[in-house]
Amino acid sequence: MKYKPTIGLEIHTELKTKTKMFCSCLNNPEEKNPNVNVCPICMGHPGTLPVINEEAVKSVIKSGLALNCNIPNYSKFDRKNYFYPDLPKGYQISQYDKPLCGKGFLNVDGRKIDITRIHLEEDTGKLVHLPGEDVSLVDYNRAGVPLMELVTEPDITSAQEARKFAEELQLILRYLGVSDADMEKGQMRVEANISISKDSKLGTKVEIKNLNSFRAVEKGIEYEIERQTEVLENGEKVIQETRGWDDNKGKTFSQREKEEAHDYRYFPEPDLPPLNLSDKYINDVKLDLLELPAEKRDRFKKEYKLDEKEVEVLIRNRKMCDYFEKVISELADWLSSIEGKKSLETDNFYKLVKLSVNYLTTDLQGLLGDISLDSEKFLITPENFAEFIILIYKGDISSKIAKMVLLEMFKTGADPSHIIEDKGLSQITDEGEIEIIVIDTVSDISNQKVIQEFKAGKENALQYLIGQIMAKTKGKANPQIVKDLLNKTLTKNK
Repeated sequence: MKYKPTIGLEIHTELKTKTKMFCSCLNNPEEKNPNVNVCPICMGHPGTLPVINEEAVKSVIKSGLALNCNIPNYSKFDRKNYFYPDLPKGYQISQYDKPLCGKGFLNVDGRKIDITRIHLEEDTGKLVHLPGEDVSLVDYNRAGVPLMELVTEPDITSAQEARKFAEELQLILRYLGVSDADMEKGQMRVEANISISKDSKLGTKVEIKNLNSFRAVEKGIEYEIERQTEVLENGEKVIQETRGWDDNKGKTFSQREKEEAHDYRYFPEPDLPPLNLSDKYINDVKLDLLELPAEKRDRFKKEYKLDEKEVEVLIRNRKMCDYFEKVISELADWLSSIEGKKSLETDNFYKLVKLSVNYLTTDLQGLLGDISLDSEKFLITPENFAEFIILIYKGDISSKIAKMVLLEMFKTGADPSHIIEDKGLSQITDEGEIEIIVIDTVSDISNQKVIQEFKAGKENALQYLIGQIMAKTKGKANPQIVKDLLNKTLTKNK
């Protein structure tokens, strides 16, 4: 590549508080009716005074600590002046020179991406543009919602790395419980600053606004790098501006020239006192931090011997991750009770772990759809799922029966042993009963070609015959007994 890209991100995240940033109106992103969650304070009526939402402040500090940020003892709010119809006060309460969080970093694929700052502000309302109409409507439900803004250093070197940074940040915020960070709902919005140059001197910066999906982040930056390259190759100059992203056309478009800090005429917010945070308060927030994704990844690899792909599937869904660990705790107790060992570093333990991961991330995941593992609609307890895994591990049910049992567990919440008994799904382990079916299968004229292929050394032929017997027994026959009897019968007839 002739030109080296330099990328920085600004990421806005709506915080998951009960009320708005400076008033007692509900912070409810699910509200469909416009202008319901509004009051004189968030609408900027004369004579009203804002009050700081402490939970929002705590959420930002918690995020900063998770991202290795310096948390200063002194912070303040400022007025950022600009005029848009979705900003009811005619200004935004934000933070300028004294944010809640100073410098920090986030590791992405082994590279440290430095964070400049994280600050707290209030969100704007939402403009609704009616198709075919020359008017726009304004919904102020979102106006005043606590909004956290994270700004990175220009350390990112590719569109793919920018996407991974945003994905990892979303995951961390969800683990912290400070935001759902759902990009489709506008709870997390990414803006990218991109410049290109042939040497260490930075090129002219262009900002892409409101990238509302991870795909848009990656594709938008890729397009802008290509566009700026073409501009420079044609002997022209890149203009410093703000551009939008058209997802349908797959290209950026010019919106306006970029505002500078002086355009906003920042000054300290006169209606709010500065924040003086004690070391004890900051340390108390730090004590609330749970295990973060990066730490959990390392532990899962060491403790459960899972590979990269298995770990990532679990880590990406915190509820699945928590459920998995509850299941493993049940399995560990069961294994210790029968083996008399406290140490879980045994082959049998890792077999149980692998079985659990496989059924959780494939069969169960396929049944869940939009149902969350912590919702009332999900009926399978970790104890019952662990019992289900034990039945498979012991060979008491085949994979085919396992799928039937799991489906019934999902529908009813019943424990697997009762389902097997009630549905008559118990495994056939009687060798005499299975041998009759084996002999019948081997004697079948239609199977003689397959039998000859087996005798010629084709192992797949044996699997075909096993499949036929399992079908005849509706998946109830013990697969290992079937295989052993088939091998014995076919070898005897060679």
